[in-house]
Amino acid sequence: MSGRRVVVFPSVAELGPSLAQLVSSRAEKALSTGGSFSLGLSGGSLVSILGKELPAVPSLDCSKWLIGFCDERLVPFSDPESTYGLYKNQLFEKINIPEDRILAIDPSLPVKECADDYAGKLSKETQRTVAPISDSPKPPPQRVTMTLPTVNAAQCVVFVSTGGSKAPVLKQVLEGGEGPALPAALVAPRQGELFWLVDEPAAASLTSQMERPGPGAKL
Repeated sequence: MSGRRVVVFPSVAELGPSLAQLVSSRAEKALSTGGSFSLGLSGGSLVSILGKELPAVPSLDCSKWLIGFCDERLVPFSDPESTYGLYKNQLFEKINIPEDRILAIDPSLPVKECADDYAGKLSKETQRTVAPISDSPKPPPQRVTMTLPTVNAAQCVVFVSTGGSKAPVLKQVLEGGEGPALPAALVAPRQGELFWLVDEPAAASLTSQMERPGPGAKL
């Protein structure tokens, strides 16, 4: 791993364009050398941030991207809790990503079968890449989620955390505390980059090393 970078922005307004630039630059780098680019998405506030900022990147070409989901709720795509459904409405319809380059779960399957089916779509490796979750603490309780080894095999992992309500959890993840480590604290790409992009309210309790880039700085 090349080292964790905690990058702090005044607000989401500054964070969003930098996130979009980071995604697009890593895609361009991978594809320009004859490689491939796969993007794993999570839900929450990230949907609206990417939905606004990624289509605004000049000359963005997503036609060769492969998009999957790091964590998806087992609900119909029409359900407001569906991560795929949210991205379809807020992002996919704004960029030139072919439908067959978006790998979604089959929500009609039971949770374990759904995880197995999705793992087959994502990878032909023998190691399990997706796990079924039946007792998620945040509803709906059934999900499929990428496993830690899969996340740690990525060339670049980006966490986005915004808002003052995230400050206590962010401090526990990045600086430790009592009790077992939270799952996000275990993410450490073996041969890749790790970014935490946060706004000032979320970073309010942090004391560890942070970066505060100026306007227009590239990551």
